[in-house]
Amino acid sequence: MDNSSKKTKVLFVITKSNWGGAQRYVYDLATGLPKDRFDVVVALGGSGTLIHKLHAEHIRVLPIFSLARDVSTIGDIFAFFEIWSIFRREKPDVIHLNSAKASGLGTLAARFAGISNIIFTAHGWAFNEDRSFLSRLSIKLLSWVTTLLAHKTIAVSEAVHKDTRNWPFVKNKIITIHNGVNSVDFALRDDARVYFATKRGITLPHDALLIGTIAELHKNKGLTFSVEAFAEIAQKYPSLFYFILGDGEEREQLEILIKRHELAGRVFLIGFIENAANYLKAFDIFVLPSVKEGLPYVLLEAGIAGLAVVASHVGGIPEIIEDGKTGLLIPPRSPDDIVEHIVRLAKTPSIRASLGTALREKVLRDFSHETMTSRTVALYKKI
Repeated sequence: MDNSSKKTKVLFVITKSNWGGAQRYVYDLATGLPKDRFDVVVALGGSGTLIHKLHAEHIRVLPIFSLARDVSTIGDIFAFFEIWSIFRREKPDVIHLNSAKASGLGTLAARFAGISNIIFTAHGWAFNEDRSFLSRLSIKLLSWVTTLLAHKTIAVSEAVHKDTRNWPFVKNKIITIHNGVNSVDFALRDDARVYFATKRGITLPHDALLIGTIAELHKNKGLTFSVEAFAEIAQKYPSLFYFILGDGEEREQLEILIKRHELAGRVFLIGFIENAANYLKAFDIFVLPSVKEGLPYVLLEAGIAGLAVVASHVGGIPEIIEDGKTGLLIPPRSPDDIVEHIVRLAKTPSIRASLGTALREKVLRDFSHETMTSRTVALYKKI
């Protein structure tokens, strides 16, 4: 086979195999790269949903048995050598790294393995999370080293890119490529509502107004603030119901909060649902009260569904939601602002409709999967 017909081998690496934004990104790229031009392999830790989805698309998956999110000196040393061994064995043309742990170990291992094309995608920086000063400082230093060792870094939003503006020696290594989405196979509004009602064994009133969130149940998503907000308006607006789709470490805390405010029957933790975005049209209002974000896929999907969105002014969210034009922005950690905007939208169907229409037009215009993939492919070639 001559070089002109040789496929480019791309090896994606990610720490966790659950289903979150970074995993969705890897899946979309791995399955979206033209099969006649690319040989795709994904190496990852854990045994989650991403593995099953990749297998269903006939993408080869390599387990990294010692790779875990939490810091462990011995475990991280084992993970480094395991990753390095995979790189030496697979000999990819491009390494595409995702998530902090996999990227930190992966850039170093790739350099030792002599890989000439190393891409790192920054989905958001862990030093923006609620941590101690020393923890945030050490994470920022390690993030800079990762970016320095990579040949190119993709920031998924201008906000993620902006966080690196004062970093030495890496200015020309970083490029913004927004996340992009394909069309979604939405269930009909009534069918989606019946699905949720049946799943919880309830009957929704004919005038029910549904608020929805799809998110990993993690502190970064700020879901305690949206539940607190709902508690403020639940009695005054009996037709409002709140459905939270997703699972994670904050589930128990949210259950306690729901019980404390006597919101059983009004707020529902639905858990993880396969292809949850398919049910977005069940909702009248979508809420994402995050305290830290890169560029959330779920807002792009809510946009395609034509939903009115209330979301925090953090990370790349303002690059999707223009306040008062394509949605409503709130300060993070602000239940009072969530209350104000939900009440406003609940009372005014015309505002919900106009915001949803404007957001749909923006997402279709500016956040396509084709654009994300083509710009990434072009970057693979430039290195």
